[in-house]
Amino acid sequence: MVQLSPLPEVPGERPASADPMVDPAEVERLFREHNATLLRFIAARVGSTQEAREIAQESYVQLLRLSGPGAISYLRAFLFKTAANLVTDRLRQRDRRRNVASMGDMDFVPFELSPERLVASEQAMTTLRAAVEELPPRCRQVFLLHRVHELSTEEIATRLGIGERMARRYLARALEFLRTRMDAAESGRGTCEQ
Repeated sequence: MVQLSPLPEVPGERPASADPMVDPAEVERLFREHNATLLRFIAARVGSTQEAREIAQESYVQLLRLSGPGAISYLRAFLFKTAANLVTDRLRQRDRRRNVASMGDMDFVPFELSPERLVASEQAMTTLRAAVEELPPRCRQVFLLHRVHELSTEEIATRLGIGERMARRYLARALEFLRTRMDAAESGRGTCEQ
């Protein structure tokens, strides 16, 4: 395992690893000294001061929820990274809502599936579900977090307490396994020609 050297100490900022839990007084100090900067940072990304306030508040709440911040070098950096992640989540939600809303205006008549295509898609989904269940537990977990919950490999690594490189490996293994299973199922089905 590679040992990383500690970051140089920033004047006026105390490393979080000195405390077993996040000190509310430290969070209050962060709020006083950096809240205006944090709000500008967030508002520039989301385009709304109201949303920026909501995201900043959620960032502080997550900071206060930390039970073992020993892995965090500096609380300020963690606060801004948390805010950036929340901004990304908010923008993704906004895009999904926009896509769903725009789809509501579409006429779906041209997209109706023939009975044959409907059966084929149901079979493909059944095969895919079975293949996902066959995945080793960690590969399945990473795959579902990535494809269903739309988390990046960096977010998955953080959530599971593994390295980002390992998260990418699990995802690649899962995708390769599923691709192989789907190809095998597709070639096994064949087509009925007259």
